[in-house]
Amino acid sequence: MNREESFSSSTYEDQIHMAERELAAFISAVKERIGPDQARLSAEDWLDESELMDSPPRSTNREWRAVTVAAAARLANRLTAAVKNRTPLVASSDTKVSPTPSSNCLSFRLLV
Repeated sequence: MNREESFSSSTYEDQIHMAERELAAFISAVKERIGPDQARLSAEDWLDESELMDSPPRSTNREWRAVTVAAAARLANRLTAAVKNRTPLVASSDTKVSPTPSSNCLSFRLLV
């Protein structure tokens, strides 16, 4: 492997590591604040948003925080719709999740 290929591979691995950390932090926060069902949906949203990014997959400059902000916006829209429609966010057997978002949720403070 030549020096350029080594740099490219290292950069790609760094990007994957940063993406994994960003996704894990986002999902952990959603799970803690809103619950596992919304965390699962938010993980799918995050992955969808990462595929919609303008930069090429092997780019050295990926904005993973922008992916998180976009996924948080989807979550906020989903929660707002649930509150407006008075629909539960999760199955009725899960009584730990409130249908209204926490005021401490970072995504809501950023989007409001």
